[in-house]
Amino acid sequence: MNRISRRQLVKSSGGILGMSLLGLPFGGRHHESPRLKVVVTGGHPDDPETGCGGLIKLLTLAGHNVKIAYLTRGEAGINGTSHIDAASIRTEEALSACQILGGEANFLGQIDGDTFVNKDEYENMFQFLKKEAPDLILTHWPIDTHRDHRACSALTYAAWTRLEKKAELYFYEVLSGNQTQNFVPTDYVDISDVRAIKHEACFAHKSQKIEENYANDHGKMEEFRGMEGNVRYAEAFVRHVHNSEMFER
Repeated sequence: MNRISRRQLVKSSGGILGMSLLGLPFGGRHHESPRLKVVVTGGHPDDPETGCGGLIKLLTLAGHNVKIAYLTRGEAGINGTSHIDAASIRTEEALSACQILGGEANFLGQIDGDTFVNKDEYENMFQFLKKEAPDLILTHWPIDTHRDHRACSALTYAAWTRLEKKAELYFYEVLSGNQTQNFVPTDYVDISDVRAIKHEACFAHKSQKIEENYANDHGKMEEFRGMEGNVRYAEAFVRHVHNSEMFER
């Protein structure tokens, strides 16, 4: 298992998170270093922020280009509010959160609670990722109690297998034990320096009342993963170890 801090990135089985491939630090803007294109996919507004908002901020602080792609606009996420109104509210919250993290928001057009994994949606995700041509992709861990999270992960993974340029692929966790299941990290990112900014982005989703329960769920995850990674606060990831020759071009 690997620990990654803002001060120094360590080897990560040849993967981008450890930066052994590109030799890039997180800290500061080093213009001589190549820039990464990163895509983070999530089922709803707030999933990328709670799952890997610290990493997103570290990447954007280092000058990397991060696009955050929401499968839905969270249409079913506000009790007593119509889908249209909820989508409008949660879209604005997502835009605010992305501005705080330094990422660019994208919305992929599915409906919260009614997502599909079918031929058309496979193609939609593939075309999106093909156009972006990222160096690094982050998405939900596929074993999850929420169908939208599973759909997002499945569509992202299927699209990744078809990409001619194989991005590094990592999975993040959300509410482990409640939603994410059987998650055994391969990598840890020290988010201690940017934790307050991550929280600001998460709390931008005011309709979800994340701030009220953060300390008892997401906060405990940051502390626990920090203990595992031997830092104060961390986010955890699973790296997909792959051989590009096993996929058809």
